[in-house]
Amino acid sequence: MNPIFDWNFAVEILPTLGEALIVTIQATVLGMLVAVTLGLVLAMLRRSPLRIVSWPVGFVVEFVRSTPLLVQMYFLFYVMPSLGLGLSPLATGVLALGLHYAAYCSEVYRAGLEGVPRGQLEAATALNLTPWRTLRDVVLPQAIPPVVPALGNYLVAMFKDTPLLSAITVVELLQQSKIIGSTTFRYVEPLTLVGVLFLLLSLVAAWGVRRLESRLRIVFGGTR
Repeated sequence: MNPIFDWNFAVEILPTLGEALIVTIQATVLGMLVAVTLGLVLAMLRRSPLRIVSWPVGFVVEFVRSTPLLVQMYFLFYVMPSLGLGLSPLATGVLALGLHYAAYCSEVYRAGLEGVPRGQLEAATALNLTPWRTLRDVVLPQAIPPVVPALGNYLVAMFKDTPLLSAITVVELLQQSKIIGSTTFRYVEPLTLVGVLFLLLSLVAAWGVRRLESRLRIVFGGTR
């Protein structure tokens, strides 16, 4: 009688899952870099006093937030090549994750930016600081630290959304476990390992975000 969970088989497939895990981590890290960078740009543009700038940006943000990530992946993977923009499956997945979560991150940033006391901006104007120095030295040091926990939540959420990459032929962690299961007819071990790996890395990411939050609180604690 075969055991429900075969530890020898689990150890045997672990290196294969490890290779797929690297793809998953790459997609998450690169996608988050796109999201946090583009999200900040979108947030600042949406707060522009020029309606010709803020309204289109607001429409784009709401459109991206209101459409499924999977649909956006399909569009980038199947439609964009016909328009002359052909990317590899992994690059397409990173772009889709980054664009999708940039829309959410922009709202987080916007809340942080609007939380900066108006008096701080008036003081910067009185000191004759340039708009760039005001943003860099006054606004961002006060707006970013409070929103780090929310950004960290999106990091974990993006990590858990990486299985959608299999829809555009990226062999990430879950897809690799399904391939192993279909070839060996054993699904308990690969799926269990995938669940454990997702849990461990999510906990590590959450711990890292808490450490970053504490560090920023120390560095910028005296800013307000």
